[in-house]
Amino acid sequence: MHRGYYWSRPQWVTERTIVSERKPGPGEYMAAEIAEQPGRLARIAEARDGVVEVARAIADRPPRFALLAARGSSDHAALYAKYLIEVLLGLPAGLVSPSTTTLYEARPDLREVLLVSVSQSGGSPDLVEVTAAARERGARTVAVSNTADSPLHGVAELAVDIGAGPEQAVAATKTYTATLLTLYLLVDAIRGGTGEHVHDIGKLAEQALERSDGDVSRAIDRYRFVDRIITSGRGYSYATALEASLKLAETSYLAARAYSGADLLHGPVAAVDEDTAVLAVTSAGKGGRAMHDVLGAVADRGADVLAIGSAAESVPAALRIGLPETAEEVAPILEVLPVQRIALGLALARGGDPDRPRGLRKVTRTR
Repeated sequence: MHRGYYWSRPQWVTERTIVSERKPGPGEYMAAEIAEQPGRLARIAEARDGVVEVARAIADRPPRFALLAARGSSDHAALYAKYLIEVLLGLPAGLVSPSTTTLYEARPDLREVLLVSVSQSGGSPDLVEVTAAARERGARTVAVSNTADSPLHGVAELAVDIGAGPEQAVAATKTYTATLLTLYLLVDAIRGGTGEHVHDIGKLAEQALERSDGDVSRAIDRYRFVDRIITSGRGYSYATALEASLKLAETSYLAARAYSGADLLHGPVAAVDEDTAVLAVTSAGKGGRAMHDVLGAVADRGADVLAIGSAAESVPAALRIGLPETAEEVAPILEVLPVQRIALGLALARGGDPDRPRGLRKVTRTR
């Protein structure tokens, strides 16, 4: 039986679902779930009381260190949370290597440590084992997932349901942004915040999708025949670059590689030339400003740069997708929206079905 604080949002009667007797066409689930996000995000931001309750339990016994455990897209959300924890809470934070527990049976002293396990399904055996072992070793454990009755929620002391609703496409879209928003609300509440920077996140997400429609179409036309692409960002936006690389690889089968802007200049830039496409995430703030020199360098080498973000207009690029400006720490929630639509469009343009990528399943079980 689960003990400790628990929060689950109800299934909303306005939830958008696909009900049809015919077999859905390629990408229909993914397209619908991308379109669903503004409404979902608005409801998550409004219903933050449960997150606040979990945050208070954490703040009442402040940790000295934070660890985050995740896989796949959730790992990118965890990296985003790492930035939030270090910058907004002033706590050191690190990403867990699950195999140290599952394969090597390491059992470090985790007293006064906060472990946040992030999983859309909550069913990956390695994350369940890591969370259970961490709790046994003294950690305060928090499960963040989209499945209230999952094994992960069962072994954690505290739990938060991200409330994204059922996701039928294999590629994560609404569960990813819902996870980002939930993690932001959690960290913000731990520091005593009111979530003011995301009060209108649903409206901003709707604007991001509507205003980027034409530029997304142009990007699909421009890059449909590209063979390899580099994605890059700095600070909070590095998580978006990683997620962009994964989405392009798993839906369009592109040879995609993500680098932080700083790492890109430390060697990999030598492989950039006029045959290289670069998807650069650049939003208003310190991370976006740090990308200026990076994009100048890749532009000098002839790369075809697609800039995405609220600061896209201020960097050298062949194509730009501008987004509404927000506080820097919440920008990744919006940055990924046009990326998802580009991944969907490229997959369809290249003859694939992003709802059913070859060799992938919705829940990946690893140990």
